[in-house]
Amino acid sequence: MKVAVVGATGLVGTKMLQVLDERNFPVTELIPVASAKSVGKEVTFKGKQYKIVSVEDAIKQKPDVAIFSAGGSTSLEQAPLFAAAGTTVIDNSSAWRMDPTKKLVVPEVNANVLTAEDKIIANPNCSTIQMVVALKPLHDRYKIKRVVVSTYQSVTGTGVKAVAQLFDERKGIEDGPKAYPYTIDLNVIPQIDVFTANGYTKEEMKMILETQKIMGDNSIKVTATTVRIPVMGGHSESVNIEFAEDFDLAEVREILEKAPGIIVTDDTANLKYPMPLDAHDKDEVFVGRIRRDESQPNTLNCWIVSDNLRKGAATNAVQIAEYLAAKHLIGQAVEA
Repeated sequence: MKVAVVGATGLVGTKMLQVLDERNFPVTELIPVASAKSVGKEVTFKGKQYKIVSVEDAIKQKPDVAIFSAGGSTSLEQAPLFAAAGTTVIDNSSAWRMDPTKKLVVPEVNANVLTAEDKIIANPNCSTIQMVVALKPLHDRYKIKRVVVSTYQSVTGTGVKAVAQLFDERKGIEDGPKAYPYTIDLNVIPQIDVFTANGYTKEEMKMILETQKIMGDNSIKVTATTVRIPVMGGHSESVNIEFAEDFDLAEVREILEKAPGIIVTDDTANLKYPMPLDAHDKDEVFVGRIRRDESQPNTLNCWIVSDNLRKGAATNAVQIAEYLAAKHLIGQAVEA
């Protein structure tokens, strides 16, 4: 399968190449794409060097699938060009997520909505992805009424500049690149993305609206507070879930343990619970601190952790491509 990776030199694009390699996606030809200043440079994939090409050159090569991680404006401009050439685009930006004509997909939750006609497919926000993987099997059993989520998000979610800022601050370097308006080391910043008119940030509104779209249920009420913390490895979330009916804790654990893409780490007697260090470079969503909310009926508390660069971005996109390939919705089987 001919695969283009658009934004191949960025933090997520680099991770995308790693995940394609590790998951043995059937890449017969890799087409790495980046900005004009990177054209001609090389990236390594499966031990081979590949020259970065321009968008125009990539489109001419008619890839089966193009995985985008190059920002919203780039995606809005370039994804339709690939789609017009017959390429299926899986986009990691926010550009298409809430477009009613585009599918927003987490494979464990709603891959079944995809068809061969879907030429631009949206990859959800990282913090939304890990949450809905855990919510879906519980919603199927108990029906979720309301979700209250607070996030503790890694600096890697902002990009290379944020990682540099954290480590510069740790070394006492003051004149390095700045991704945040405040110091991040030994601090917590209760703002991710810009504020909107209702007082929520864009990141918080993404979690609210994307959850309803992915779950296919606008009756689910969601409220979110998203927070940047000085960690690497993954995002963490404290999630409070109110159901329409009561639940059995043992059954909740059993449902989560059997659900695809989830690892339950919940043994408080031995101080076992998910942490970003445990999730780093893994594809699963980790769930722990599972307990009843004793302040109101039919309500559950849990703690959800996942590597935001992998499941929250690269892995989810590759899993979408894997699903499309397995169902013969892309590649030679479609052409035949």
